[in-house]
Amino acid sequence: MAAVAGSTLLVSAAAAAPAALRWSENALRPAAPGQAPGLNDLANPPVSRGAGGDPVAAAANATNQWAQIPTAQVTAARVAAAQRAAARRAAAARAAAQQRQAEQAQQAQAAATAAAYANPLRNVSGLVPERVDQGVDFSGSGPVYAIGNGVVTEALGSGSGWPGGGWISYRLTSGPAQGLVVYVAEDVTPDVQVGQTVTSSTVVANMFNGSDGIETGWAMGDGTSRLTESQTPEAGDIGGNGPFPTMTGLNFEELLQALGVPAAPNAGQAGNGTLPQGYPTNWSAAVKP
Repeated sequence: MAAVAGSTLLVSAAAAAPAALRWSENALRPAAPGQAPGLNDLANPPVSRGAGGDPVAAAANATNQWAQIPTAQVTAARVAAAQRAAARRAAAARAAAQQRQAEQAQQAQAAATAAAYANPLRNVSGLVPERVDQGVDFSGSGPVYAIGNGVVTEALGSGSGWPGGGWISYRLTSGPAQGLVVYVAEDVTPDVQVGQTVTSSTVVANMFNGSDGIETGWAMGDGTSRLTESQTPEAGDIGGNGPFPTMTGLNFEELLQALGVPAAPNAGQAGNGTLPQGYPTNWSAAVKP
């Protein structure tokens, strides 16, 4: 029985040998002469048969060939991939830095714009503050500038209904008073036209030494009625007969003082009427660079 069993095992092994050899022939294909195995061959490594067709020698030869790949091709491929990843990270970091710089520049520009209000009476000759009423009255002669960026809503040299006939108004388009309307009236002639854009370097009017001087302050929100903000119901309906100073006049006086204009004689008195919403109440802080 033992002999029979041994014979059976030998027969089974012999029957299996052709299949094993066929697998070796497929799996252990010889590499092309002078050509090292490539990375894409890792899944099915080509291996030449050993001398005399010995599959064991062929497998050893394949092992020797593939032992070279991690130290040559694989390492080089990994280094190249790492370099590409590092380049992508560097490009992303540069893009992020450029974006931050652009945002910082925009913020700086916005801050500069917000603080770009300037003394509108800085070049008036013989400037004398007179009183706060609906706005603020001055005498003198010379150019009157816009306080800041804006758009002209009215520009009349006569026929405005105000003493002296002049009326110029513009709506501020930037800074803490954005959206509010400034007027310059009485003894002035316009130097701008309706719809014109202005900055703090734009002369909007020229004041002359007339009998009335000039008045400047907050106008009604529509910018075309030639009425002051103090004449609105929200501010107390205070017109040319007072009582003075008005709250809106004092608010404009505080803005002028923050920009370097000398204070009016009655600037410290209590105001009449009310100050509508939307007007900054701390101009020193609002126009601080």
